Amino acid sequence: MKKTMLALLLSLTGLAMIFAGGTKEGTAADDGSTVIRWAYWGSGERVTISQEAIDLYESRNPEIRVNPEVSGGAGDHFVKVDTQLAGGNGPDIIQMGGNIYDYADVLLPLDKYAGTILNVEVIDPSAVASGTINGKLLGVSTGVTMPSLVYNKTMIKKAGAPLPPKSMTYAEFRDYLVMLKDRLPAGVYPMQDIGVMSSNSTPFGYWTRYNGTPLYNAKTNTTSVTAAAARKYLELFKDFRDNGLIPPADIASGYAEGNADSSALIAGKVAIAYLFTNQLSGYQAATTDKLDLIEFPGAAETKALWQAPSQFYTVNKDSSHPEETVKFINFLVNDPGAARILGSNRGASASARAAGSSSESDQTVLDYMSVAAPHSSPETDHVPNDTEFNSTLFLIYQRVAFGQISPAEGGGQIHDLLLRMIEK
Repeated sequence: MKKTMLALLLSLTGLAMIFAGGTKEGTAADDGSTVIRWAYWGSGERVTISQEAIDLYESRNPEIRVNPEVSGGAGDHFVKVDTQLAGGNGPDIIQMGGNIYDYADVLLPLDKYAGTILNVEVIDPSAVASGTINGKLLGVSTGVTMPSLVYNKTMIKKAGAPLPPKSMTYAEFRDYLVMLKDRLPAGVYPMQDIGVMSSNSTPFGYWTRYNGTPLYNAKTNTTSVTAAAARKYLELFKDFRDNGLIPPADIASGYAEGNADSSALIAGKVAIAYLFTNQLSGYQAATTDKLDLIEFPGAAETKALWQAPSQFYTVNKDSSHPEETVKFINFLVNDPGAARILGSNRGASASARAAGSSSESDQTVLDYMSVAAPHSSPETDHVPNDTEFNSTLFLIYQRVAFGQISPAEGGGQIHDLLLRMIEK
């Protein structure tokens, strides 16, 4: 659990000194201006547009300086933030994901700022609710995102194949992959192997929603997923693998799929992959080929998709400048100028949607959401200990992909894993 991890880190004084220098840094600049430290993860386009937003804010507020503390990935981000918090030198703004619940004890409640320097009236009500934990507003959603499949439009056109429709059944989707396989050049596969992704529990979670067996119910502290249901998911991708619709396990595992730089799609090895919509602009920036979005199969039939907060802006409860920090967050989520700069990279906020798209990629996301949003329903509760669930699900999937265990054995292990996470 995150609370235990933070407690352990408190004893690692030497390590904390390495990261934090042993003192609270960055609270004031030499010129007397107030310094806000903003810790987030990302690369490429996200770094560029975040700095552009910072520059705009500083031009309007010359007494404020915002220092970005950027990590390439979420894993590195939280290792660094955990250590800084343990050393008493945490950043003012901490970007959070679905693990915001694990950090509730170290975050500043923002309720007293709501309605004054933090305008929550124009934020999606569901986004406000998602950042509210135990009755306290602890996080401001950066925007709404949705699961999607992304395809290389240029590659498919070049292959002489028809483009995929936005919505398909699973049978139609498999038929499309078979057709595409016959048109693509040798060594290029119709679709990415989704199970090699560190976030593989998202497509698995979609599959369980599609089948009416959601992963977790927090009210009853139960899962509806059986070993047989999990087995069907593994058999689905075994069928795709056996028929050349996704790469063999040894090829698929060569792509970490952590970002565009490690993506089989961007490397030109597959035509279709999985993304959250807020990732599209970063992937599009990494290729000259045109990318577009379609739904997961079966969404129109079952409304198994969902809209979720992409990430959260949260405030360290020990921030030396809480009011200035909240004002900057309000700018990021509500200012039209910031919205046009940030677009949908961290999710499409209400302000971003109202401001209109500033790029072709953002418009692609808005077009997709206009089709997919009606095919969505409230998000399933997150599995307890979801970081461990993700990593272990990945290992089970890989054992099946490499033929070390059967789909039946893998299904049983996934079911046992879910029960273990719930009982912890």
